[in-house]
Amino acid sequence: MHLTSEQRLDDGVLEREFTLGEIPGILWTPASASASAPAPLILLGHPPLGLRRMYPRLVDRARHSAAAGFATATIELPGSGDRPRWPAAEQARADLRRAIEAGGPVSDEIVDALILPLVDTAVPEWQAALDTLLALPEIGGPVGYSGGVISIGVRLAVVEPRIVAAGLFAGSFVPRAMFEEARQVTIPLHVLLQWDDEGNDRQAALDLFDAFGSKEKSLHAHLGGHTGVPQYAGDAAARFFTRHLK
Repeated sequence: MHLTSEQRLDDGVLEREFTLGEIPGILWTPASASASAPAPLILLGHPPLGLRRMYPRLVDRARHSAAAGFATATIELPGSGDRPRWPAAEQARADLRRAIEAGGPVSDEIVDALILPLVDTAVPEWQAALDTLLALPEIGGPVGYSGGVISIGVRLAVVEPRIVAAGLFAGSFVPRAMFEEARQVTIPLHVLLQWDDEGNDRQAALDLFDAFGSKEKSLHAHLGGHTGVPQYAGDAAARFFTRHLK
């Protein structure tokens, strides 16, 4: 882990940018975190739009989590931001745009090409980042995952035992193969759904929620589009993570 920048935000949160090989990332820790009082960690998932573009939303989530006593971290997804181009992913995104502009249904083949390679590549990178982050003295377990791409969260919930709770954002396409993986998820889940999300298949999101094998799972649906998540939704998510990570 190579630190590339460090700054203290006005609320006392320490923000550190880092790289793991070619993978950029950001770590936020509350002012109270120390070797004698390590903070639980929440991994912040996000869509493949690039960390710079997503930064305002990510830092807002990080500040909110820090106020509840959590450290948070995120990494750049494959093919996004300053990472090397991923031609196959770019082709899949172009195919998706054409399908949407044509007004027809998005085929399973397009969804699979868009999501499955991303999950297969990103999840081991998240796990490698977790190895490094948990070695820091001011970071401790247990670990939570919060955000999207929802299929990345599903895969992590299945294969990564250090993640004990997840807050998932139902706002991305889900391959049919992920429904079988969802049945293997057993950790507590807090799922957020924007009811009028223009880019999300609401019924698929409801079906995925139904497929989750967790004994504790809750669905929080709000009116509004993809970026219309109400502020108080963050309060409910904070209570969820406080219950399971502290």
